[in-house]
Amino acid sequence: MLRSIWEDLKREFNYGNAVTRIILVNVAVFVGINLVNIGLYLFNGWKADSTAFKQFLDYFCMSSDWKFVLFHPWVIITNMFSHYSFSHILWNMIFYHMCGRIVGDLLGNKRVLPIYLMGGIAGAAMFFITENLLNGGPFSGGPSTALGASAAVMATVVISGVIAPDYVIRLLLIGDVKLKYIVFTLIFLDLTFIAVGDSNSGGLFAHIGGDAFGFIYAWQLRKGNDFAFPFIRFFDWWDGVWSRWRTGKAPQRGPKVAYKNPKVREKTTAGRHDSNKRSTSAPPRYDNMSHQEQLDAILDKIKQHGYESLSTEEKEFLFNASKK
Repeated sequence: MLRSIWEDLKREFNYGNAVTRIILVNVAVFVGINLVNIGLYLFNGWKADSTAFKQFLDYFCMSSDWKFVLFHPWVIITNMFSHYSFSHILWNMIFYHMCGRIVGDLLGNKRVLPIYLMGGIAGAAMFFITENLLNGGPFSGGPSTALGASAAVMATVVISGVIAPDYVIRLLLIGDVKLKYIVFTLIFLDLTFIAVGDSNSGGLFAHIGGDAFGFIYAWQLRKGNDFAFPFIRFFDWWDGVWSRWRTGKAPQRGPKVAYKNPKVREKTTAGRHDSNKRSTSAPPRYDNMSHQEQLDAILDKIKQHGYESLSTEEKEFLFNASKK
């Protein structure tokens, strides 16, 4: 049975999209952390060894102690893939799967991991700053720590809400809800819990860091500035190195998917749209358009009318483009 599960997970990781891979990594780290806790429980004579487990867990958590972060820099990344509580990882992964696939479909699969990493780093930075400025940091009786994918997830949630605000999601016991209302509710709850002095205020500030990054990323993307581009170039380079090491051949690459500022292309495409309206063959909006121009036109339509306004052919085009 275990071998069958392992083969299923390998297949999903190898052939799944970036959202699936990120969820699998989070689940794997969650299982590993809890297996260590179980092992400490057994080797401690069937008693919980909270001190040893906390010391172990600290090596995955973001700390408010700058010295610890300086000598353990990997925690800036590992904290966003680490969970200890089942309810914590469950809700994070539910929201991430729900909104991550929207980001992947509309902005391209290659932007999913960079957005996740940058959102998590923004959340870690916000946690570090607020803990030291507002709560005294290490001078308040010891450094505090934070772990979990919440900031990275919230960055993805916010971006999905900005690029597809009218996308309808069916929630259990509630029904169909537009994405913009889900995003607003989540941000409002974070701010409310901070205002009432929730004990997890540091983690909630990390959420706000992810929210802020999501808005900034989407705003800059509309202006033609893609913060994910350096990450994409690095991952493409690493993919080439890894492929050559394994097979001796460089990977084949398809056309790049990029979101461009619609205002920049408004003047250049106006004449084409006018001539397309006079045409009676095929879909007039996309006659004689290149792959990139068609993608930009569909993204314009989403911005103006929402994802649900797309035709079946347009949704299929976006799905195929996200895999390039």
